[in-house]
Amino acid sequence: MILRSTSAVLPHSLDEFIRWEPVDGYKYEWNDGKIIRFGKVKKKHLFIIRTLQQLFFRTRAFLTGAALIMEQDVILNGIQMRRPDLAYFSGPQIDASATSDEEPIPEFLIEVISPTDDAEKVEEKLVEYFNSTVKVVWHIYPDNEVVYVYTSRKNVKICTDSDICSAFPVLPDFEITAKELLRPRIS
Repeated sequence: MILRSTSAVLPHSLDEFIRWEPVDGYKYEWNDGKIIRFGKVKKKHLFIIRTLQQLFFRTRAFLTGAALIMEQDVILNGIQMRRPDLAYFSGPQIDASATSDEEPIPEFLIEVISPTDDAEKVEEKLVEYFNSTVKVVWHIYPDNEVVYVYTSRKNVKICTDSDICSAFPVLPDFEITAKELLRPRIS
């Protein structure tokens, strides 16, 4: 959903947008002058995010200072600021960001796709990601119990059931079956 005017004080530039602090609980992105509003995180999404975070905590990258950050601002270029559900930043990227004005771009991103997400907009973001330095993107469709693992726009693995979703080559030890990721175990 592109936000037209819900407030008299909407940002008019990427710099203003970065400083903008909406208080309505929604997630926003900036795309070449357009403010895009997304829905709130659903309960099933929370389970998926937690599962992914727990998986990440077992990787070698985590032990070397890397982080898998939820809804981090990612500046892809001068006109686009996206906020993926999860973004992987290496330890050196995080360290360098503390002393540099340059914005780090993650090599691995995860988007949890909702039924209300516009397919054209999802594809538009995928193009933007691969036009930058992103190397792996996961699109997780909880309701359909499927994960699309992209290593380019043309190279995609569709994972269901016992298929292994992997963040290789960025995080070789970050892998999980679609079933483990999408179906909560009931004790």
